[in-house]
Amino acid sequence: MNKNDLISVVAGKTGLSKADSASAVDSVLDAITDALTGGDDVRLVGFGTFSVTNRRATQGRNPRTGERIQIPASKQPKFKAGKSLKDSVNK
Repeated sequence: MNKNDLISVVAGKTGLSKADSASAVDSVLDAITDALTGGDDVRLVGFGTFSVTNRRATQGRNPRTGERIQIPASKQPKFKAGKSLKDSVNK
């Protein structure tokens, strides 16, 4: 399912127009992004938790040349599924 498919499903389930559904989906995604950017976690009970983890700097290798390269530290978004979501998927 891609974003357009999600918008269509939201429109069908809520009775909103596709334009309103697109706005709603975009607003939810923007709110999650803003919270993670600000250092907050987003907990959706029964669905899961979005958070940010710090990845430390590491050494890697360029696969073409075999040359060692430094991979810088970075922040990575992370999602942990909630119990209800896990149970639904495993039915």
